Amino acid sequence: MRPALLPVPGHPDVKLLEVRRIDDERGFFSETYNENDFASAGVDVRFVQDNQSLSRRRGTLRGLHFQHPPHAQGKLVRVTRGAILDVVVDIRHGSPTFGEHVAFEINAENWRQLYVPVGYAHGFVTLTDDTEVQYKVTDFYSAEHDAGIAWNDPALGIDWKLDAVDITLSGKDRQHPVLAELPRIFEFA
Repeated sequence: MRPALLPVPGHPDVKLLEVRRIDDERGFFSETYNENDFASAGVDVRFVQDNQSLSRRRGTLRGLHFQHPPHAQGKLVRVTRGAILDVVVDIRHGSPTFGEHVAFEINAENWRQLYVPVGYAHGFVTLTDDTEVQYKVTDFYSAEHDAGIAWNDPALGIDWKLDAVDITLSGKDRQHPVLAELPRIFEFA
């Protein structure tokens, strides 16, 4: 069954999707991905790798990440346990929304999925302990092309819904530059 598209004002390439879930006394069943149905909903890409993360503590922030061409990645993100605030930032030079972000709460209850297209940086912070996030990507991981933007870049103005003292970051994510320091990587077409 085709997922329902929810509006993402100003960012038509970003897709917030509601996937049907059938609940009964046994639990639930959900077809979480169907290539034909997702293509009909505007996510007409080929996924090549599935990733999963577990964050033990509320306030774990992962991001803001992207990969450089020729290994740029689109991502289809969902939460199977817990909850996240998922943030995407348009980093396509020449885009009318360059440097702007949108944020969504995605959790195991609302069962939403977020498609993050190439040309956007992506990150999330966990809103609960023991949060599991799964995502599909359109290109394989490449350490050589892996990059990011500072999660707390003041020019982005992202409200992560938590105080900075409650945020846990990896050493790598502490080192990302602000958007203004990045070279021109993606161009708006």
